[in-house]
This record gives sequence, structure tokens and C-alpha cells, in this order.
Amino acid sequence: MTTPLTHFDDSGASRMVDVGQKPITQRMARAEATVVMQPETLALIQNREFAKGDVLEVARLAGIMATKRTDELIPLCHSLGLDAASINFEIMGKTDICIESQVSLQGRTGVEMEAMTAVSIAALTIYDMCKAVDRSMEIMNVRLVEKNGGKSGHFLRE
Repeated sequence: MTTPLTHFDDSGASRMVDVGQKPITQRMARAEATVVMQPETLALIQNREFAKGDVLEVARLAGIMATKRTDELIPLCHSLGLDAASINFEIMGKTDICIESQVSLQGRTGVEMEAMTAVSIAALTIYDMCKAVDRSMEIMNVRLVEKNGGKSGHFLRE
């Protein structure tokens, strides 16, 4: 059984999904991404030795700001009045920073794209702030971890 792609009408034209008749429910999404870098770069981040400022705090703000502008970046996303958005970082070993976002609202459509935009922009901000010392950094595994709410219910990545 195939699921129709909701962003196309019967003739194949792009469209914004009409969510006007959907009930308002609690929606939440969590996403993650990983930035891999040289150990020396991670040490500079941890010791707050970049002249541009605290890399992780700037990346946190960039990710949160990005959640509020997702509809400007992804053409068919709805403009949403978010209730909450957070970004957390976890240092994994000597080379990796794991970024996790959580976004929520009471609304008619989900916030998966906002959560994935948040980690993507936070990761790109880390890259931008550190590229002068490490152009080999990699952004990896941008993905939805969990979503809840709406007709499709709960999703949790194993």
C-alpha cells in the first residue's frame, strides 16, 4: 500500500496541505545531528577559546531562531506559533558533538521540520564558527528521533 504524497494534488501540482479542519492537539518532535571534528577543534570549543565567542551558545541560539523561520526555508511548511524550542549538546568522545532539539506546540500540524531545521542550523553554525581551524568537520546523521501528536501518532526511532 502506498501513501499519497500530501504536498501534491491529483494532477501532480505542488500545494500546501490544508490543515484548517484538523483538530488542535499537542505536538512534539525531537531531532538530532552530529558534528565530527578534529580533537583539537573540540578542545577549543570546550575551553571557549574561539574569538567569535562561545560556539555552543551561539549555535544554540541559531538553532532556536531557525525553528521560528522554517516556513521561510522549506516552501510548503506552515507558519507555526511554537510553544517551546530547545537545543542541547552532548560531547561524545574526543571528536563528536551530538546536537538534539525538541520543539512543541498546540496545533494542527507537526513540528518535525522545525526540529530537524534546528539541529541542521546549529550544526552549520558550529561549522561556520570553527572552519578557520578545521575545514574537515562533517555534519552527519540529521534525523528525526521522535514525534508525537496528530493522526499518525507516536514515532520513536529505535
